[in-house]
Amino acid sequence: MLFPDAEDPLGALRWNLSELRKALGPEVTLGGDPLSVSMPAKYRCDVYLATGIQEAQGGDFEPPDVELLEGLNFTDCPAFETWLAGERHRIRNCVQTLIYETALAALASGEPRRAAELAAQATGLDPFNANFHAVLVRALVAAGDQARARDHAVRCAELFQRELGVGMPPEVQRALAAPILRTGAQLPATPVTVRSYLDASKSCLSAGAVDRALEHLRLANDLADRSANSDLRAESLLALAGALIHSAGGRGAEVDDLLNRALSFTPRGVSGIAAAAYRELGFVSAQRGTPARASRWLDRAATAALGLPDEQAKILGVRGMSTTDTAQYDTALGALEQSAYLATVVGSGRQQAFTAAMVGRVQLLRADYPAAAASLDHAIAAAKSEHWVVFLPLPESLRGETYLAAGQLDEAEQIIDHAAVLAELSGDRCYMDAAANAEVKLHMARGDAEGAAQWIARGLMPNPWYVWFRARVLDTACQFAIDQKSPKAVSYAEELSNLASRSGMRELLLHAHSHRAFLGDTAAAVAIPLLARDIQNPGLLAHLAERKQL
Repeated sequence: MLFPDAEDPLGALRWNLSELRKALGPEVTLGGDPLSVSMPAKYRCDVYLATGIQEAQGGDFEPPDVELLEGLNFTDCPAFETWLAGERHRIRNCVQTLIYETALAALASGEPRRAAELAAQATGLDPFNANFHAVLVRALVAAGDQARARDHAVRCAELFQRELGVGMPPEVQRALAAPILRTGAQLPATPVTVRSYLDASKSCLSAGAVDRALEHLRLANDLADRSANSDLRAESLLALAGALIHSAGGRGAEVDDLLNRALSFTPRGVSGIAAAAYRELGFVSAQRGTPARASRWLDRAATAALGLPDEQAKILGVRGMSTTDTAQYDTALGALEQSAYLATVVGSGRQQAFTAAMVGRVQLLRADYPAAAASLDHAIAAAKSEHWVVFLPLPESLRGETYLAAGQLDEAEQIIDHAAVLAELSGDRCYMDAAANAEVKLHMARGDAEGAAQWIARGLMPNPWYVWFRARVLDTACQFAIDQKSPKAVSYAEELSNLASRSGMRELLLHAHSHRAFLGDTAAAVAIPLLARDIQNPGLLAHLAERKQL
């Protein structure tokens, strides 16, 4: 990337590395293939701190106020310039996320003013992130500064209305609302009463009565707070966060605050509650498109889950999901294989269904369609045996894509339409977007351009729960627009490029470059062969070769 015009590129690289080693000094080791750097613990590297490779001393991270290689451009090295643009997006996202997470930790530990300072920094970096505004308002409310909280909420609403046309985000509205005691003094704040509400919420969730379940869980939290029982408070907070995440699309400041508060009541060491809270933080981080932070949360979850095979199976399942998003397919399959084994040992049918669906997703992406079909059929059968109807749209949507790949359009239509209806009924945006992507491909295969366009619009609705699925819809939309010779292809490719680079989705970023190159972007075309070397996917390489881009 750096020496495309040199007569001896490797010689130029060796000379530059030699000079770099002199500049860094003897304490720093630089070498290997691929190149890596090793430095003493006393050294500080902003990128390592932002991405979680290095821990901040004392837990505080002072974010850099410049971007990666700020002020430098490499127009004579178009492949490197393209790579650098993506890395700048990714690291900026990591910095913002780390500031946000540090603010939440400060809020949970009783430092609302520190939390407000950090949240204000985050909103300055990304003024259109509703979660950053929400945690700032929460911190001001917790600090007793209701006037500033209301003032900021109003200014946030004005900004969002003026620039986005949507008014005050729901997350900010919820943060501004004062907590209401729902239990009344007549209910005893005892472990038995709290667990009664927790049990009732589980029954409601199983029956699909999400609103009723959330009401029970909020009552349980009020009672647990009154009891001053740390274990009970942690368990209740975790249960409420889990219900919001998996049944109501909670991906923002509210669930992050709940999980951080749950951890504040949990002692260090092996703990099922701590492991589950870390896992949920890893899950939402992965789905929001911050895989580096997801990895750190999952590492902490694994440490807290030693000797707890049921929780270990879940953690490995989420790790397999996250590493699939970043195209680390061998790593993903290794984690999912362990997850499947542990799920079988403990007899967790739902975890077996989830893990099989994630394995099928990897196989589908690698164009191993027979294996994907088998894995997804297993996931569908396991979900049905567990009466886990709400999960079915995910494996069914992916199974429909395997039928499309085999040219079995009638079979594809039957299972994809079923998945789309179930997803719509459940209201789960992850599954709705997965089904929408499959529907677009189905309508494209049928030659129904109008139907495909309608499903693209549905798959690109605002506020996705899982950004990887949105990126997949954008990828499919790019191909559709190119086929239709639509000018929308350029904007779809640009949005896909920004989203994929920010979220570390390497293969989907490569897809974006492929579309841009097809549309005439020469810098993207030069970068493709170099970036493709790091992704082990025969299906991707075949697609790029077909486009004559390798």
